[in-house]
Amino acid sequence: MSQRVLTTESGAPVADNQNSATAGAGGPILLQDQHLLEKLARFNRERIPERVVHARGSGAYGYFEVTDDVTGFTRADFLSEVGRRTETFIRFSTVADSLGGADAVRDPRGFALKFYTNEGNYDLVGNNTPVFFIKDPVKFPDFIHSQKRDPFTGRQEPDNVWDFWANSPEATHQVTWLMGDRGIPASYRHMNGFGSHTYQWTNAAGEAFFVKYHFKTNQGVRSLSAEQAAEQVGKDANSHQTDLLQAIERGVNPSWTLYVQVMPAAEAADYRFNPFDVTKVWPHADHPLQRVGRLVLDRNPDNVFAEVEQAAFSPNNFVPGIGPSPDKMLQGRLFAYADAQRYRLGINHTQLPVNAPKAATVDNYGRDGLHATRYGSRQDKNYEPNSYAGPAQTGAALASPLAVHGWTGTHEAPLHTKDDDFFQAGELYRLMSADEKDRLVANIAGGLSQVTRDDVIEKNLAHFHAADADYGKRVEEAVRALRED
Repeated sequence: MSQRVLTTESGAPVADNQNSATAGAGGPILLQDQHLLEKLARFNRERIPERVVHARGSGAYGYFEVTDDVTGFTRADFLSEVGRRTETFIRFSTVADSLGGADAVRDPRGFALKFYTNEGNYDLVGNNTPVFFIKDPVKFPDFIHSQKRDPFTGRQEPDNVWDFWANSPEATHQVTWLMGDRGIPASYRHMNGFGSHTYQWTNAAGEAFFVKYHFKTNQGVRSLSAEQAAEQVGKDANSHQTDLLQAIERGVNPSWTLYVQVMPAAEAADYRFNPFDVTKVWPHADHPLQRVGRLVLDRNPDNVFAEVEQAAFSPNNFVPGIGPSPDKMLQGRLFAYADAQRYRLGINHTQLPVNAPKAATVDNYGRDGLHATRYGSRQDKNYEPNSYAGPAQTGAALASPLAVHGWTGTHEAPLHTKDDDFFQAGELYRLMSADEKDRLVANIAGGLSQVTRDDVIEKNLAHFHAADADYGKRVEEAVRALRED
C-alpha cells in the first residue's frame, strides 16, 4: 500500500512535520513557516463551547422498527407500517456536569433520539425519568445555576441545590426519582428512556391525541448504589461511554421497546390533574402502555467530536402527524434547544452530516452564513413567493390546531381537581420496597444534612412530610442523626 502524503489545509504537501523552520540551525522560528502557524492556529480553535446542560455525552447509530399498528393515532409516515425501519442516532448524557465530568454520578440522563425519516428529521429529546424538577421554563436558568458550580467556590454546593428545591415544591417528585435506586444507572444500556413531556399525535382523519413516550430497556434496568458509583468513577470516569462503545463493537446491540400512553385530546381539559405538567406522570391504570416498536443501536460513531459533540437536537423538529402540546416546559424548549446549537455550532449546523436529513431532501430559501455548504443552482432564487418554480408551502399543518383563549399575562397553569405537588412523590415512595426506601432516605439525608441553613432544611423536610408521613419522618430523623455526628 502506498504511503499517504501529509498536506496543509490548502492541500500542499508537508516536507517536515518534526522540525519548525528557523533562521539557522539554532536560530529563532520564522514567521514564514506556514505549516507551523496553520497547525498552531487550528489547534487553538479545536474546541467549541460545550453545552450548558447535557455537556457530557455518548452516542450511537441504529434503527427504529415498527412492530405494532398505530395508524389510528398518527399519520407520521415512519410509523405507518409494521416492519418499517428508520435510521436513528441517539445521544445519552448527564445533565449538570461539564464535558470532562464522570459518567457514574447521581444525575438525570439525557435520552435524545433523532429519526432520519423520509419526511424530515424528527427529534425526540427526553430523559431517563418520566418527570422533571420544574414546570415553567422561566425557572430553568435558575434551576441549572443552582445545580452547577457555584461562582465563588467553583464547586457544586449543597446549599444551592437544596435551597432551590426548598423553594420549588414541584421538584419533590423528581427529587424522589433522583435520590432513589434509579438515580445512578449502571450503564446507558440498562436504563429506560422517556419523552417526559406530553406530545400531540394526529391521525389521517385529523383526530388529535396526546401521548407520552416510554422506551423500556430490553437489557433490564440496572443501577449503582452511591458506594458502587464512587468505586466505578475511580476505576473509569468514562464507564458508560466505555460500556456502550465496547458492547456495540462486540455485536451486543442494545435495544429498547417503545410504548406510548394515549389520551384523546378532548379528555385533557377535564383530567383530574394537568396532563401537560411535566412534574407528573399519567397513571398506567388510566392510560395503559401501548407498544409501538423497537429501537436498536448497532453502530458506533467514527468520530466522537464530529458526530456526538456536534449532534444537535431540537424538540421543534417535528414531522407530519406529530406536534407539540401546551406543556409549558416543552414550549420553552422548542426555542431554547435550537438556539443553543445556533450559538455553539452556527446557523448552518443542520448541514453537518450527523444533523442533516438522510431520507429527505432539504429545499428552502436559507442561504449563506458561516459554514454554509448548500447554495442551490444559479437559477435558484432566495426569496418566496417567486415565479421561478421554487419550493412552495403545502398548506397542510403537521399537527392539529390547539384552541387558545383568555387574556395575555403571566398566568399560573389552571388548577385541575387533583393538582398537587406532592401526591405523586408519595405514590412513588409507597411503591418502593423497604430496602429501596432505606437507600432513598440515606441518599437524601446525605445531601440535605450538608446544608448550612436550618430554614432551607425545614422547607425541604416539609415537602417530604407532605408527600408521605413516613417518608418525611424518616428523612427528618436521618438528617438529624447526621447533623449530630
